[in-house]
Amino acid sequence: MWKGNSPGGNQGAAMEGTRGEQGGQGNWGLEDDPGLLARASLPIMPAWPLPLASSALTLLLGALTSLFLWYCYRLGSQDMQALGDERQARSVSGGPGGCSEAGRPSPGSAGEPGEGPRTEGLVSRRLRAYARRYSWAGMGRVRRAAQGGPGPGGGPGVLGIQRPGLLFLPDLPSAPFMPRDAQRHDVELLESSFPAILRDFGAVSWDFSGTTPLPRGWSPPLAPGCYQLLLYQAGQCQPSNCRLCPGAYRALRGLRSFISANTFGNAGFSVLLPGARLEGRCGPTNVRVRCHLGSPEDGPRVVFIVDLWHPNVAGAERQALDFVFAPDP
Repeated sequence: MWKGNSPGGNQGAAMEGTRGEQGGQGNWGLEDDPGLLARASLPIMPAWPLPLASSALTLLLGALTSLFLWYCYRLGSQDMQALGDERQARSVSGGPGGCSEAGRPSPGSAGEPGEGPRTEGLVSRRLRAYARRYSWAGMGRVRRAAQGGPGPGGGPGVLGIQRPGLLFLPDLPSAPFMPRDAQRHDVELLESSFPAILRDFGAVSWDFSGTTPLPRGWSPPLAPGCYQLLLYQAGQCQPSNCRLCPGAYRALRGLRSFISANTFGNAGFSVLLPGARLEGRCGPTNVRVRCHLGSPEDGPRVVFIVDLWHPNVAGAERQALDFVFAPDP
């Protein structure tokens, strides 16, 4: 109820009527008052002052940076410790590079069965360093090889004559001769490069009499009547010899499965004079296949030797073995 015609009375009645209608509906919300809805939708400003938020963010970034630097230092120090242990073991056992055949460690090196426990621990440490830097994915066989089991000569499917002195990767098929299709690309490339390789040998050949000093690039006799000129020795390129044999070097660079980054890889010329004798022995590992490209000419037996990956060694395993058995810098 209202009395009079004053503007104030009309306004009051209008307000009362509106509230009465709203109360009669019994369902009132923010949408019924647009002004109140606009005020409620305003963003809530943080209570922290801006300088304090900046300081907290700076502290967080500093802590993350310190943690990252500590992790890098720890990873690098562990890798250097493993590498130092490897070099110390090699220096004690006679040093790297000495070979009783192409790519085989010298009798006093870690590749001999007598040095098995020390070598086994060294390989395990290097493999753990690799896994910390990359991953353990695909490393099942390599881990078993580093731990020494199953050993060569034991277990089903292992040839009794296959007794590598340094690394035995389990579950690799063994055969006296690998089929041509196993490394078809590399075999065909070597065969097509044979004329260039033969020309290179003619340029570095000599009389092999043993009465004259060895020409540049040739190694001292491994046995009476056995000489070698290596373009790659224990995974390391020999630049001077590669310059002497450009055709052979180009062929090596075109191979897909050449072991060129670890100590199991060798490539070069091997010469065996008539009457010379080499005793049979196993190589340091079963992960490689040695390819022989022979010369049909009469006289000394000349063979171009290339070490290729066994076709059943996976790419991840090859990468890990390149890391574990990387040549000395």
